Amino acid sequence: MSTQVLSPHGIPLSSKIPPYFQNTDHRQRCLQQLRSKQDPLEKYIYLNGLKERDPELFYEVLIGNIFEVIPILYTPTARDLSSAMHANSILTFGADRKVCSRILGLGDLGANGLPISIGKLDLYVAGAGIKPATTVPICLDVGTNTQQYLDDPLYIGVRRKRPGTEEMDEFMNEFMEAMRDVFPGLLVQFEDFSTDNAFRYLSMFRDKYRCFNDDIQGTGAVVLAGFINAAKISSAASGQPLTDHRILFFGAGSSGIGVAKQLQSFFTLLGMSEEESKSRIYTVDSKGLVTADRPDLQEHKKYFARTDYHGPPLTKLADIVEWAKPTALMGLSTTRNAFTEDVVKKMAEINKRPIIFPLSNPVSLSELDFEDAMRWTNGSVIFASGSPYKPMEFGGKVREPGQGNNMYIFPGLGLGTILSQARHVTDTMINEAAIALSESLTQDEKSAELVYPRLVRIREISARIAFAAIRAAQKDGVDENKLFRKLADDTLEEYVKVKQWQPYCTHYNGNGNGAHGNRSAEANGNALANAHRL
Repeated sequence: MSTQVLSPHGIPLSSKIPPYFQNTDHRQRCLQQLRSKQDPLEKYIYLNGLKERDPELFYEVLIGNIFEVIPILYTPTARDLSSAMHANSILTFGADRKVCSRILGLGDLGANGLPISIGKLDLYVAGAGIKPATTVPICLDVGTNTQQYLDDPLYIGVRRKRPGTEEMDEFMNEFMEAMRDVFPGLLVQFEDFSTDNAFRYLSMFRDKYRCFNDDIQGTGAVVLAGFINAAKISSAASGQPLTDHRILFFGAGSSGIGVAKQLQSFFTLLGMSEEESKSRIYTVDSKGLVTADRPDLQEHKKYFARTDYHGPPLTKLADIVEWAKPTALMGLSTTRNAFTEDVVKKMAEINKRPIIFPLSNPVSLSELDFEDAMRWTNGSVIFASGSPYKPMEFGGKVREPGQGNNMYIFPGLGLGTILSQARHVTDTMINEAAIALSESLTQDEKSAELVYPRLVRIREISARIAFAAIRAAQKDGVDENKLFRKLADDTLEEYVKVKQWQPYCTHYNGNGNGAHGNRSAEANGNALANAHRL
């Protein structure tokens, strides 16, 4: 029997097909195939193939099953793929390019970090509705210092050591100029640069191009949002004013210092001076408490280096907690189980509701597991992690762990930047994005003492963050889309939602015709790139 049906794009298809082909939901068929695979890498390969065969269906599956699919497309599966990847290439990546000196805590993987940019841009599509055709995953392969890869006959990248500062600066300047010339409306997101280069190139380019660094600014914003809510819960329990909070950071790399600088704004927004707000923050690296008198201190660590400690070096975290008496402990060290039982119990002894955020991911690099945090604090902990943990029952009630996932911030920030045509991504835009996220909790989420909204509402949250970023860009005078200034808030909020791209429904309805979902226009013809440093 020959039956004519329409494709998802309305194109007549004449072929011999199974009799009930048009009556079935292809999304469910794809999900069944995906769930039949036990190995996460096999699931990644399946989704990558689906993306090439039918991008619309791929994004339908992703958006409709975000909790299930994101860990496959990004961390931890993409991290494992980056670690194991060779030139016999399980996958075909086309003409993607990327620069990476440290991939999700794995160190210098050279060109093997390629899947990260691709997966990150899928999160922009799923989280904020950035149109897939306007995203550009980029690999800046400038070599690797990992001899294992240089000696590997199957290694796919450039076989040379990474360049020195002068050569790298020349390359990065040429790259950014070329991106602006070829894609004048492009927003560039930097990711996984080495610590020094991350700060260096953010400082070098942030006022010249439309760009931001997710490791520094995105992580900082999402942690700031969670800390705002956690600090309110903690202060309500202790009666302590918000200005009395003290934050200790375990990990002083680009993410650690970037988050510390972002959280400094928590105090400045309360009316504290720069020096007062800086005094509330303590940083710890592999050598212990970071102090100003330490010889050969790296430049990015100097700002928060303590000048009020004059004893012998404090190298043990428990001793540092005892001296600093922080109300909040942040982990950005990628050191598994660094927050030991004595450290956690000390935090609970000092604070009625201790704030502990082990933010390193994946779980294999987390400083503290949720179950241990609950047991060692007898349930008093206010917890958020970088990796997902399952809810658990404690004290007769179900406790939900927070997850400080950058996906809460970067998709909405990217959408707002693109729609407003902001010339730069300003500190005000980052801060307002964080505040918008902190204020997005529903009453049910507040009653459960969550510090982050549930990720299932990510599109709604991203629209709210995009709106906040647009208004912040206007406030700073960096917006080039002046039409938005004339729109009332409710009109602009609705416009942002309409601009969120939706895939066509690629399954067939009972009439044999393609069932189409809502379709938004491209975001002002602009685009977004993820520039990943290999």
